[in-house]
Amino acid sequence: MTSEEFQSHIWDKAKVHYRSMPWREDVRPYYVLVSELMLQQTQVDRVVPKFLAFIRAFPDEHILASASLAEVLTHWSGLGYNRRAKFLHDAAKKIVSEYGGVFPDDEQALLSLPGVGKNTKGAILAYAFNQPAIFVETNVRTVYFHHFFTDGEQVNDKQIEELLEKTIDDEHPREFYWALMDYGTYLKKQGAGKIQQSRHYKKQPALKGSVREIRGQILKHLTGGDIREADMKQRVVYDERFDLALKGLLKDGLVMRQDDMLHLTK
Repeated sequence: MTSEEFQSHIWDKAKVHYRSMPWREDVRPYYVLVSELMLQQTQVDRVVPKFLAFIRAFPDEHILASASLAEVLTHWSGLGYNRRAKFLHDAAKKIVSEYGGVFPDDEQALLSLPGVGKNTKGAILAYAFNQPAIFVETNVRTVYFHHFFTDGEQVNDKQIEELLEKTIDDEHPREFYWALMDYGTYLKKQGAGKIQQSRHYKKQPALKGSVREIRGQILKHLTGGDIREADMKQRVVYDERFDLALKGLLKDGLVMRQDDMLHLTK
């Protein structure tokens, strides 16, 4: 399949599989940043209502930056991987304090934002600024595995990036990536995901029985107010995971301990 044939195929699929999302209807950089961090490890259907509620509470970088972390974590509750909320909060504060409230549009400045790595940077450049940035995520892998690699062949992201550089629509990168995402979702539903072919694939560990589960329970209880540590142990599943979970939350700056009281970081 030539690059031109592949592009034509992707645009045909875009007409059939397009999904409307609030961060596509309004592509301001702040919305894209919020959506990208929420979408890490979380399905679109779960993210949409949480995104809308979060934007109602924190409609722009300035309001998010001025909020307390406790407020942010409260509105994040239910999404899991709560460090993402702290990254987002810290990123908003940096945009306001170091960039004068103007969302940066160059690679190095974007990479300086907490929680923004290579692929998130690329997504922001493509979706918010319509630049033909190269980035790889699960749905992109799925599409390129399906069309360019044989079953069982192990593929690294560098190979995907090289194909992207040859096949991306430079004039319409935003819509091209949307088409890849929607087509990739369709392929996975048809059983054609082939994600195990990726050398970068790591199966997400189950929540049940994990330290992450206890972290979530602790944070959920603290959204209602301060709690004595001894009382917290009565409210959550208390076993050897508790100390690890609490230690991690304290280290990540999500929770603070004062005497024997626990509270969300103000």
